[in-house]
Amino acid sequence: MGRGNHTVTEFILLGFTSNPIMQQILFVLFLIMYTLTILGNTILILLICSDSQLHTPMYFFIGNLSFLDLWLSTVYTPKILVTCISEDKSISFAGCAAQFFFSAALDYTECYLLAAMAYDRYMAISRPLLYAQAMSIKLCAFLVAASYLVAFTNSTIITKKTFNFDFCHDNIIDDFFCDLLPLVKLACGGKEGYQALMYLLLTSNVITPISLILASYLFIIATILRIRSTQGRLKAFSTCSSHLVSVTLYYGSILYIYSRPRTSYSLGTDKIVSTFYTVVFPMLNPLIYSLRNKDVKEALIKFFK
Repeated sequence: MGRGNHTVTEFILLGFTSNPIMQQILFVLFLIMYTLTILGNTILILLICSDSQLHTPMYFFIGNLSFLDLWLSTVYTPKILVTCISEDKSISFAGCAAQFFFSAALDYTECYLLAAMAYDRYMAISRPLLYAQAMSIKLCAFLVAASYLVAFTNSTIITKKTFNFDFCHDNIIDDFFCDLLPLVKLACGGKEGYQALMYLLLTSNVITPISLILASYLFIIATILRIRSTQGRLKAFSTCSSHLVSVTLYYGSILYIYSRPRTSYSLGTDKIVSTFYTVVFPMLNPLIYSLRNKDVKEALIKFFK
């Protein structure tokens, strides 16, 4: 990767606070969340792999989502923990670029994966007679592979463009990871066309999957409304309620940060919201897909027996 300004060899991550006591509290808090993320997602993956009742398209996507959350959390949390307890807040230029690349790629992949899961729920509820034939293992594998391919390609584009900037103002990033907006703020030239590229990637990686999800749920709602019995409606809705919660929490936090006008940016607020989709969301996903899921509960009981 080419570099605009070769004098920048590292960046300084300010993190959340400079208060030593608060740093220790945050270290313990993030360590607990990271541990729960690793345990929760690993157990869910093991359950899906080991229990034949969970060998369905829906759980195939959930297992891939858990794998993605394990990877995504590992991109952020270890560096956050080091920043909290160490006086050295630096991250190398290459390390910053790598963190930026993988964070963008995995976030984009999760956007597409959630859209694929919405299509799966649409086929299960609106086309139940065709579901087993339509949602074959080949199609499911293709949707997951395509999500990674498109996301990593787009991440390569935005990473190359971002780290070709001249960082001549400063090397201090007022955030806890190498994010897009703080890095662009440090750049001092060559921003022509960057705003258009950013909105193009936002449209292709966030708006397009959201549109597919909304279209899927419009058809799902139309199907549910045609069900005469109240119990049947509740049963149909319960099969996609967990996915709806995931979509709302994940996309809500991303859109809040990246779709607002620049004049309304607030680094303090953005740090809190960023923490949600980078650290908290990967921890919550196993709970979202297991607490109200009878099949997962039964598989968990059998697993520990």
